[in-house]
Amino acid sequence: METVCIVGCGNMGRAHARQMKGLTPLAFHAKARQTAERCRRHFEGVAVFDRFDAALASPDVAAVVIASPPEFHAAQTIEALDAGKAVLVEKPMCLTPDEVDSIGRAVDRHPDGLLMVAENYYYKPLLTTIRRLMAAGALGRIESVTVRKQRLQGADGRKSRVGALLEGGIHFVALISGILGTAPESVSATFPGLDGHGPERHSVTTLTYPGGARAELRYSWNTPHPLFGAFQHSRVAGTEGSLTFESNGLYALLTSRSMGSRFLPFARDIMGRARMTREFLDCLADRG
Repeated sequence: METVCIVGCGNMGRAHARQMKGLTPLAFHAKARQTAERCRRHFEGVAVFDRFDAALASPDVAAVVIASPPEFHAAQTIEALDAGKAVLVEKPMCLTPDEVDSIGRAVDRHPDGLLMVAENYYYKPLLTTIRRLMAAGALGRIESVTVRKQRLQGADGRKSRVGALLEGGIHFVALISGILGTAPESVSATFPGLDGHGPERHSVTTLTYPGGARAELRYSWNTPHPLFGAFQHSRVAGTEGSLTFESNGLYALLTSRSMGSRFLPFARDIMGRARMTREFLDCLADRG
């Protein structure tokens, strides 16, 4: 098995190491060597690298998981692709349209390379179930998707430097994309309470799709909620039925003309991280 180097040993780096432990050899790189050493011991890793370029130069390292702060993602992704390494980069992949273009050029330079964004919501059992029900005709033609996730949440450290929609709401944009399966024709957003003195903390995003489907995402880090964001509900509505789901993906309730009413609980890998990790490692093992 080929070694994967975890770049960044904060919460997300440790989360990736937790999923990969025992599946592939792990190495670690962090700003502080002692942090990387602690991760190596805890996750039974095989190496620590003091410098990112040293990890890229190692013939034993086949891939990197970039879990550093978002402002480093674009440069590290491009350097890793140019070094011939496979890349799993945490969301957001980057911060500006120019960085998207730069990453795209790096991908074009390495058509046999592997770049994957760690967007676990594409792998949630909730989304898999919605897509299966849609394929079976249980919902008919989708007319609307309404997603709500609003709570009070701190924004310390790197989170203080980016907007809530980019840092957290991006998951639900991915969920909507996974449901509708195509690019929107138009996107607009409003930012209630934005005063120009810091990143936004509350957004209402509207997306319209070919055929007339409309999606709305209400996402906030500054809205009080008695259950800290749990047990809020979202909805997919179609011409033949609807699916109401707990926004985190804990359960769903189907109401369908053809399938009747069903309660659908989700108990395993609710966040989709295990399946996402397996997908990346499978791609790493078989670049075809």
